[in-house]
Amino acid sequence: MGLSITALKKVVAATATALTLALMILFQTSSQAMVSPAEDAAALYKAKCAMCHAPDGSGSTAAGKSMKVRDLRTVEVQGQTDEELYGIIASGKGKMPGYEKTLGADSCKALVAYIRTLKQ
Repeated sequence: MGLSITALKKVVAATATALTLALMILFQTSSQAMVSPAEDAAALYKAKCAMCHAPDGSGSTAAGKSMKVRDLRTVEVQGQTDEELYGIIASGKGKMPGYEKTLGADSCKALVAYIRTLKQ
């Protein structure tokens, strides 16, 4: 075959590196697939919404009370269409920022679905 020891070492090192990279990608992809959309939406709500709307959607946090945010569990909020809720999440309302540009449409839709789980 005519490969020197140095060349053979380089081939082995390159193969090991490629295999390691492929395994990292495989494990990352499979771990993301194990998170259900509902779990993902719950984590997103906790990260972006709960500080004002509270974990239970009541709006009972200090920030929520000071801004007079609506209780997401009420008939009034739950009675809004998915499109109306999506519009508020995507574009913002009052002091609430819009999230469509930073989170994307799919995440905003997932938040609408999560809000539906908060009803009283």
